[in-house]
Amino acid sequence: MSVLLQVKNLKTHFFNRNHVIPAVDGIDLNIEQGQTVALVGESGAGKSIASLSILKLIPNPPGKIVEGEILFNGTDLVSLSEKQMCKVRGNDISMIFQDPMTSLNPVLTIGEQIIEVLVYHKKMTKREAKEQAIELLKLVGFSRAEDLISEYPHRLSGGMRQRVMIAIAMSCNPKLLIADEPTTALDVTIQAQILDLMRDLKERTNTSILIITHDLGVVSEIADKVLVMYCGQVVEEAPVEELFSEPLHPYTVGLIDSIPTLDSDTDRLIPIEGHVPSPEQFPKGCRFAPRCPHAFERCFTETPDLITMNEKHSTRCFLYEGKGRKK
Repeated sequence: MSVLLQVKNLKTHFFNRNHVIPAVDGIDLNIEQGQTVALVGESGAGKSIASLSILKLIPNPPGKIVEGEILFNGTDLVSLSEKQMCKVRGNDISMIFQDPMTSLNPVLTIGEQIIEVLVYHKKMTKREAKEQAIELLKLVGFSRAEDLISEYPHRLSGGMRQRVMIAIAMSCNPKLLIADEPTTALDVTIQAQILDLMRDLKERTNTSILIITHDLGVVSEIADKVLVMYCGQVVEEAPVEELFSEPLHPYTVGLIDSIPTLDSDTDRLIPIEGHVPSPEQFPKGCRFAPRCPHAFERCFTETPDLITMNEKHSTRCFLYEGKGRKK
């Protein structure tokens, strides 16, 4: 498969008085056509900032992409002007934001918000766009789509609003769909429906998906490949089955060990000790060292490289130095 998106050494920093805050600090990311890639980590790991950087939605000031390339179909998005990016956003790359209630305009009907996208990007007439909006709402599972286009966002449930967001995101048949915590705050049944819907749309349209989440249950359901982030860096990358069956980085092991399972008879979950440091206070050396049960002296003074263990599995840890090759 051809590579659709290639992110190389992306660094997004925020500038606060005399502080430089490295929210995203040199990540690499490849997404192939039709592939679903998950970006995983605790809150504060830099996942959402990485996704917003791809669409150049980082507010400047205080934030800025200071280094790296974002190659989409061979074009470096970092070099594009805001006018050029407006043609990319919503057309070639769409995004589903975390909270549909704050993403949807409360004073416009559902139909008006879908029609607006189609008229702007596809140059449709309003009548054509209305017909297409109805079809899109049917595509995401609404049986009474003709009535729904006249409704306002506050009249819909959380799951329905999320479906509308997916309809808007898919309206221009994007090559890449970025979904930032698309199932957060939804109950388990609705979560499953949303994941089924995204999977179905991907199969129908061959759209690539970048899903941002902290929920490893979601990752196991939908992803082909997983990148685990910690403190602005990728600490492990692997195919989804390999990540769950053979996690390498102590942080990934900790995340997986903290998931409750039905076949386990343990009384208590195993937490990861400590907490994610703020970007202003990233520790020297390996950023996970203060929380790592395997840390030794070198971990607190030197930063490990990302080591390739096999063709598709990489990890950032001194425990594997000499067992693979540096990326």
